[in-house]
Amino acid sequence: MEPVRSPDGRIVLDVWLANYPFRTYDGRDFLAPMRQFAAQFEKAHPEYRVDITGHDFWTMPQKVAAAVESGGTPVLAAYYAGDTQAARDARAADGAPLFTPVGKAIGDRTEILGEPVAVRDLVPAVRDFYAYGGELCSVPVTATTLLLYANTTLLEAAGISALPTTWEELRKACAAVVRGPGGAPHGITWANDGWVFQQAVALQGGLLAAPGNGRTGRATSVDLSSPHLLDWVRWWADLHADGHYLYTGSPSDWGGAFGAFAQQRVAFALDSSKAAEDLVRCGNQAGFDVAVCPMPAADRSPRAGNPVSGDSLWLAAGLDRATEDGALAFTQFLINPRNAAEWHRAHGFVPVTEPAFALLEEEGWFAGRPHQRVATEQLRASDGSVAALGPLVGDLAGIGEVMTGAMDDVLLRGADPVERFARASARAQEVLDDWLRMHGEPAAAPA
Repeated sequence: MEPVRSPDGRIVLDVWLANYPFRTYDGRDFLAPMRQFAAQFEKAHPEYRVDITGHDFWTMPQKVAAAVESGGTPVLAAYYAGDTQAARDARAADGAPLFTPVGKAIGDRTEILGEPVAVRDLVPAVRDFYAYGGELCSVPVTATTLLLYANTTLLEAAGISALPTTWEELRKACAAVVRGPGGAPHGITWANDGWVFQQAVALQGGLLAAPGNGRTGRATSVDLSSPHLLDWVRWWADLHADGHYLYTGSPSDWGGAFGAFAQQRVAFALDSSKAAEDLVRCGNQAGFDVAVCPMPAADRSPRAGNPVSGDSLWLAAGLDRATEDGALAFTQFLINPRNAAEWHRAHGFVPVTEPAFALLEEEGWFAGRPHQRVATEQLRASDGSVAALGPLVGDLAGIGEVMTGAMDDVLLRGADPVERFARASARAQEVLDDWLRMHGEPAAAPA
């Protein structure tokens, strides 16, 4: 196979990146820093041309599949974390895996085209999320986790001096804020979203899929009625029934939850670590202080860890050596300490490597922004178990919709959590079975 060349003879690296409706903190287009990195890479490696195109992260798997049907595929494609199994299951026209594991492609090399190999410096929880059988499958460039945000101005007015670390401490703090003088109408909010369920179950050390959350073998069954999940659902429902949890009215309403916190209708919010800078700025502009801390854990439960979200770059299989090495070198260039730190500065994503975090620390970045340290600290606390890494399962988004629909019924229509999530578990299994059949795998045997 020969490399694709541009009219001026350079080897073309067709790179598809996930695009989001965010701008950088200094007002640039979301992918502007990535285009800048590509230009710098081209200057250092004039034999290559890096063509970056942005695509909606939700539809990336479908767009890649359409490209395969049309006889082509990007050299590198960024898949959302929840689509990791979709990337593993993607197939070329001849039925072979569409992507090759980057760990296998890198081998024992310490540099590629002069670019130091950086994947061995990934934050362990980030690296392990994208590994299977000990081998790194893709190169994570963007990472987030779920954090707790607190309006400490409201907390101090309610006589609360310590930030909650457990569900019970959080419940008591919500109650104190609501009944305190001038307190918020509600204690806390978060989006009814599948990712929140994943975080809550993982933090308790629970599993959503078997075997081993899909990390010790292909996930063939899913359980939405486990004690870990139902404990979370009951606690959430009780918080809502007591008036302490604010449900903004529809599943996955991240914007509504963000707005409720910014408008001081609640004292707490669970949100992505990506929101840290924005929520702190909102507080500064509105005259209240915001503290950022790890997601509270269940009482009397070990803290296993929180999974990551974000995007990672998957390397097309079957490339010629020059194109493959150029693509690998570009991925390592993107996550070298300087560039990984710059991507964090631009958007607030977790610095994906430890050297990038150390560089930011050394340059004093976190001294004035302690809220941007917390995500890395939370991920470092992970025990590395298959529970803490979160589920690796087909059509995770579809399973998430089943969970959020069930929770919507519990919160708004008084559905019994045990009965409703038993039905949800059966429906989620149908979703997974459909995925398995679509990819030539046997569905789970009926119970």
